[in-house]
Amino acid sequence: MRDGVIVVTGASRGIGAAIARALQSSGWQIAGLSRSGATAAGQGYACDLNDEAAISDTIKRIAARSKIVGLVNNAGRHDEAPSNEITAVQFDELMHLNATAIVIACREAHPHLKAAGGGLIVNIGSFFDKLGVAENLAYCASKAAVGAVTRCLAVEWASDGIRVLDVAPGYVETDLNKEFLNSEKVQRWLARRVPVRRAGTADEIGAFVASLYATPIGFLTGETIYIDGGQGMNH
Repeated sequence: MRDGVIVVTGASRGIGAAIARALQSSGWQIAGLSRSGATAAGQGYACDLNDEAAISDTIKRIAARSKIVGLVNNAGRHDEAPSNEITAVQFDELMHLNATAIVIACREAHPHLKAAGGGLIVNIGSFFDKLGVAENLAYCASKAAVGAVTRCLAVEWASDGIRVLDVAPGYVETDLNKEFLNSEKVQRWLARRVPVRRAGTADEIGAFVASLYATPIGFLTGETIYIDGGQGMNH
């Protein structure tokens, strides 16, 4: 096993589970956070990412057992609502889970990464961060915030040897949306809109994140890297 542990939030299913499995297959120790404590790989920790104190306590417990060398902020939620009907509570709740919780997790991991001599934080954003999507006001805003958080932390923490990247997937098939994405109507739409003519897979995102840890490139930080089959640039 490689020296140190990588913390992965939302590690029980979907993209987070694929990331945890790929990192473990690459030889990393994994601390998988989820509301239930279930994880697809490594040691599981029950943690409500809406609870600041819970995030702080969980990362401290992980650090007491093993040196933290990485953090993948994957936990998040996708909600839709007409923008003329969305409430402040709905907006704030989505922003908190998708963006504020990332800030808290990064803040809590920072001293441990610094003590380890540096490390890599990967935030999972979305290609919706650069799109105007009807009825996705809060989601798009939260994912745009992920990019801004990534850039600011990358600049501020570079002197501590900490790199921060934003991996922004397009449509990715998971257990939550498999039936929807495999419907005939959606398959036809994807073939028209996505240059590679399909949705991505969670394993592809997992493999890409694992590659970022497998080949450290010290000059790469602060960037949003889109992995969307070319959809976001397709006219």
